[in-house]
Amino acid sequence: MSLVGEYYSSEDEIAVPQKPKRFKVDIAPDVGLEEVYLKEKMFIAPKQMEIPYNIPYDVLSQQPLGPKNHLESEDYAANTITGVVDEQSISEHDFRIQERSFRTLGYALNPSEIDNSSKYIGNSELAIELNGANTFSSLIKNNTSLKRMPKGDPTISKGEGSYVGPWAGYEGETIGENNGPTEEEMTEWNAKKQLESSEDQNIITNKSNPQTITVENSAGDGESGQAITTEKETTTFHGDSERDYQGRTYMQYPRDLDDVNINFTRTNTQDCYAPKRCIHQFTAHPKGVSAIKYLPKTGHLLLSSGMDGQVKLWDCYHSRSLLRTFSGHSKAVRDISFDSKTNGAKFLSTSYDRFVKLWDTETGQCVSRFTTGKIPYVSRIHPIQNNLFLVGQNNKKIIQYDMRTRNKVQEYDEHLGAISTITFVDEGRRFVSTSDDKTMRAWEFGIPVVIKLIADPSMHSIPAVSVHPSKKWIACQSLDNQILVWSCTDKFRQNKKKEFSGHLVAGYACQMGFSPDGKFLASGDSEGKVWFWDWKTTRVFRKFQAHKAVTIGVEWSPVETSKVATCSWDGTIKYWD
Repeated sequence: MSLVGEYYSSEDEIAVPQKPKRFKVDIAPDVGLEEVYLKEKMFIAPKQMEIPYNIPYDVLSQQPLGPKNHLESEDYAANTITGVVDEQSISEHDFRIQERSFRTLGYALNPSEIDNSSKYIGNSELAIELNGANTFSSLIKNNTSLKRMPKGDPTISKGEGSYVGPWAGYEGETIGENNGPTEEEMTEWNAKKQLESSEDQNIITNKSNPQTITVENSAGDGESGQAITTEKETTTFHGDSERDYQGRTYMQYPRDLDDVNINFTRTNTQDCYAPKRCIHQFTAHPKGVSAIKYLPKTGHLLLSSGMDGQVKLWDCYHSRSLLRTFSGHSKAVRDISFDSKTNGAKFLSTSYDRFVKLWDTETGQCVSRFTTGKIPYVSRIHPIQNNLFLVGQNNKKIIQYDMRTRNKVQEYDEHLGAISTITFVDEGRRFVSTSDDKTMRAWEFGIPVVIKLIADPSMHSIPAVSVHPSKKWIACQSLDNQILVWSCTDKFRQNKKKEFSGHLVAGYACQMGFSPDGKFLASGDSEGKVWFWDWKTTRVFRKFQAHKAVTIGVEWSPVETSKVATCSWDGTIKYWD
């Protein structure tokens, strides 16, 4: 077949050759599984949440390509790991009938029957005998073993054989009859409850060596004459010798280190620096450390309290070992406090066993013990009148004691929650207390009247307070993961420009520590880190991982410029430089 034709004119019928007309013939046309216009088109997954490039609207609104997923239809449900099964609907009424029949009679209809051989599940023989009757069937009701009692004679109103009508019960019923423990069982049960109630009334028993103390008019709430039993106080010295060749005890600072670098008698404060590395670790309390305190002024000894109910004294120089253990609490020790006026010659330990005990740091003897029958949370010795101290308790009260008479001399009762902290300011003339009621109150020492109430709807509980070395500010650890600052002068106003944040402390009473020069503020957090902030700029200066558990306490050495001690609930105390 020729692809080029000839044209003949009708006038002269003479063949005149014309220019051939050319056209293209596709012998092998382009074929494919998708349209040609889809080659340059962009696609996105139906469940794609992020798109890294800009695409036009028509692409975003296009229909998904490919076959329809039958698993997404209403007829199927992917309710098994290995495949898909068809959903079957059953009414709640039918399901309850079969469920009750199976519990009562031991059989039920098979929901996945294929033939009559598996019509029932459970006791098939009984099901065939009863013809699959359920518990609501009259056949089952008539076969009950309970027989109805006679209705009685309508002519008799009272007495034997009287008319009861439809209220007649069944034979063998115990309705109206006493059904319960016997008198012997009740006597035994009452004796057990009395023993438990006596334990709840703060009677703590120590079988090995008990000491009974009678609380006389302790809390002022009708608990006079209450008996509380506590452990006998013991102490253990772990060093080589309690005195050196000159007869000096460990209360004297090490004279061989009193040089230019470590001057224990220095009065002026040097510039401090944030530590970088751990130089020593004390394995202190196996159940966790609750608080640490440096010996006032010299700082060559470190006191720690633990969840095991013990208080321990550590040497920060020379051997860096345990010097003495103070035992006398039956429960965890929550707080410890040195007497700053006597340079730490005595200290208080506050425990959950409802006792506050006064110890001699040098000899380890328990001088006095104080209790009101309530759980104390914090105790602080007055900085000037060292024979007086305050105790904050869980019954919303602050109790003032006199060590000489061992009696309560004052009571501060204004808070609406358990007392968290007590901080002396203005050289002991005033003190600030915080509570679980999310307020802060300033008191005149010795006068049970609040002189300043700090309360705000946005405030959170403040479980830890630290005083700035200048004695003008107090830093408060707030449970909204911030450290807030208040002035502790006459006005007690918050400094809005100083707010330290970044750490996580919600739920923990993480203690803070100031550097002796006041340039740095250190605090632990719930993740085991230690944070250092610049006091002037409130910026984070340094942070590092210190412990495996929450870092509950941070103490800055009062003598050395870059030595910091931290304690944690992992049971360790670390020394940083």
